[in-house]
Amino acid sequence: MTTTAVVTVTKMMESLPERTQNQVVEYLREYIADIKDEIQWDMTFQKSQRQLVEAAQQAKREIAAGLAQPMDYDRL
Repeated sequence: MTTTAVVTVTKMMESLPERTQNQVVEYLREYIADIKDEIQWDMTFQKSQRQLVEAAQQAKREIAAGLAQPMDYDRL
C-alpha cells in the first residue's frame, strides 16, 4: 500500500543524484529506527503506568504509617 506521502518522497528523491539518494536513505533508516524505539518506549511506559502509580501509592501509605525508612545509599 503506497500512500501519498510515500509517493511524494519517492518523487523528491528521484530528482536527486544517486549518491545523495543513498545518503537520504541512510538518514531515513536511522530516523525511522529512532522513531520505532520511541514508540516502543511509549508503549512499554503505558503498560507499566498502572503499576508505577500503585507503587507510588503504596510508598505514600508506608510513609504515612511510619513504616518507611530513609534509603541507605551505602547499601546500593
